[in-house]
Amino acid sequence: MTTCIDLSHTIEDGLVTYKGLPAPIICDYLSREKSRENYEPGTEFQIGKIEMVANTGTYVDCPFHRYAEGKDLSQVGVEAFADLEGLVVHADDRPGLAVDVSFFLDQPVRGRAVLVHTGWEVHWNTPGYYQDYPFLTVEAALYLRDQGVRLVGIDSMNIDDTRGRSRPVHSTLLAAEILIVEHLCNLGQLPIEGFTFSAVPPKIKGMGTFPVRAMARLAPSKP
Repeated sequence: MTTCIDLSHTIEDGLVTYKGLPAPIICDYLSREKSRENYEPGTEFQIGKIEMVANTGTYVDCPFHRYAEGKDLSQVGVEAFADLEGLVVHADDRPGLAVDVSFFLDQPVRGRAVLVHTGWEVHWNTPGYYQDYPFLTVEAALYLRDQGVRLVGIDSMNIDDTRGRSRPVHSTLLAAEILIVEHLCNLGQLPIEGFTFSAVPPKIKGMGTFPVRAMARLAPSKP
């Protein structure tokens, strides 16, 4: 049987994903108790309501997030989000914060979703998650672009170093229509290759970022 591994964090009321952005508000629009007025005895429904910024939980960035003329979520084909051949690059033993190009050299990255495992997910939903986190260097982003990757994901707060005001990794990848997925988890449970990766958002016009249910589908083991 095929094994699926969930690579997404749970979104819940009050969750802070990115320090400085508001947490989601999740509540009833129509409660089960109130709905009983509309139905026969024993029948009830809940309709939920959520108010949140798009950068919440595990989410995907597409070109419109960075570039006004770039494709938004409704314009990116579904094939760009789903069933991509995956590759895990382990950078949890890096000497510092930066994940540089050396981690990707001689790796079979072309045409793949490249998922960078830094181990930073252990700090999720704690104050430590937002500071001194691992990120990709611009040289790594340029190499991945030139090698023809389809998507780059990471299990930390941002794929860029946010201590400055520039965002060269986002700029490089999204200009080349290479999608980005941030705040992944459970990458340590994956093999290096032999799986497909999916991170499918709703088809929304005028949005460049949105939460996804990211997952890996492992190839069935041979008997």
